[in-house]
Amino acid sequence: QVQLVESGGGLVQPGGPVRLSCVASGSIFSIATMGWYRQAPGKQRELVAASFSGGGTQYVDFVKGRFTISRDNAKNTVVLQMNSLKLEDTAVYYCNAEYRTDFGTRKYNHWGQGIQVTVSS
Repeated sequence: QVQLVESGGGLVQPGGPVRLSCVASGSIFSIATMGWYRQAPGKQRELVAASFSGGGTQYVDFVKGRFTISRDNAKNTVVLQMNSLKLEDTAVYYCNAEYRTDFGTRKYNHWGQGIQVTVSS
């Protein structure tokens, strides 16, 4: 069984920073991709940023230059540093991991429970 536990978030003023952390634990052999998604009220869940096992990262356009994703493979942890937050960044943020449980090629996908980030003055 795999768990993704998120922390951080909360209420922040426009222009302020927030740091989200996610720790993966359980029957994990290796993690291919760890990422953050978000879902605002009335909207679909969308990718924010992803970190790949080879070291590459991906960001959606609306966070480029403001958000940074980093990863500690030894600790199965991914961090999303969010700066210059805007009102429209308000959403529930979800951690996601794509992982293997053994040497095989099959990958699994798991979600965290979500954490609220509210940007408001």
